[in-house]
Amino acid sequence: MKIAIIGGGIGGLTTAIALEQKGFDLYVFEQAEEIKAVGAGIILANNAMQVYEKLGLREEIEANGNRISAMNITRANLKPLSKVDLSYFEKKHHVSNSAIHRGKLQAILLSQLKSTTVNLGHRLSKVEQVGSTYELTFENGEIVQSDVLIGADGLNSVVRNILFEENTIRDAKQICWRGVTDFTLPKAFQHELNEAWGKNDRFGFVQIAKNKSYWYALKSFEKNASEYSIEQLSSYFENYHEVVNELINATPKSQINTAEISDLAPTRTWFKGNCCLMGDAAHATTPNMGQGACQAIEDALVLAECMEKFDLQKAFETFQELRLPKAHRVVNTSWTIGKMAHVSNPVLNGLRNALIRWMPSSINRKQTDYIFQLQHP
Repeated sequence: MKIAIIGGGIGGLTTAIALEQKGFDLYVFEQAEEIKAVGAGIILANNAMQVYEKLGLREEIEANGNRISAMNITRANLKPLSKVDLSYFEKKHHVSNSAIHRGKLQAILLSQLKSTTVNLGHRLSKVEQVGSTYELTFENGEIVQSDVLIGADGLNSVVRNILFEENTIRDAKQICWRGVTDFTLPKAFQHELNEAWGKNDRFGFVQIAKNKSYWYALKSFEKNASEYSIEQLSSYFENYHEVVNELINATPKSQINTAEISDLAPTRTWFKGNCCLMGDAAHATTPNMGQGACQAIEDALVLAECMEKFDLQKAFETFQELRLPKAHRVVNTSWTIGKMAHVSNPVLNGLRNALIRWMPSSINRKQTDYIFQLQHP
């Protein structure tokens, strides 16, 4: 059985590793001409690190990243509103949250593939079902036959757009800037994720390695993202804590990535015939919970376990049954958090802060416990 995975991002590569370890014959097709070290970090939450522990990658990831033992929401001046102490979950699941450079993580994943070919420069343009197989046509002219098709090609999935009917991408009307810079955070912040909420904007930062910090900044816009200029970025956050401005000013503008924030409206169908969607292709989320890649990583393990245990149709059915409720909860909760974080009305802003400040820690722990709990067939 020949398996084609479309997409060589974190979700696609983790799926390839999980399937390869179980003895499947597969090929990965990635549209990029090369896997570049994109200037962004990633926080691998406890659930993702549990997956990498099972795949034998935890130690290498931890050695190249930075342990994160608390997640804080603060005011713009970094005075705390909410804190989630992750030590409870470190003890429960025997792994820690880890912040790492995305490029480094991708390099680690690529190095783990022993028999799987990752075909770069393969942008999918056409999918046709020919009997019991799929004929995949790529823009470079190559045509490939595959028995099984896994769509791991992100929010704008070509596989989903061609083979599936439900396709509604939602515009959050927020612009996001991301940067990685040579910067050592003050000692108090070195093992924390801090996200500061202002009015109509927010700023998050985390240490990802020795003298390497990752930050992200978001603002809402009315009509289009062109309302903001990267040249004025530091002025947008001048009322934030001084460390925020230091991070922005320490990052060359040429190394700051800019993107508009969108997600995929929850869909009810992730598989069709011998084709299955996973990761952002199935449930793309806004980045407000730090769970986008983590949910794709969870998908990878569960999908591989299902494919090892059941025939293909039963595997895809079980995968969707196990993963859809949790993934949709993340999508919907993240969308709500994104709107709440950008409240601009002063009265509502004050009420929001009061609500967060007085939220019982038991509720935060319960929600986090649900997110960090893995599912298995």
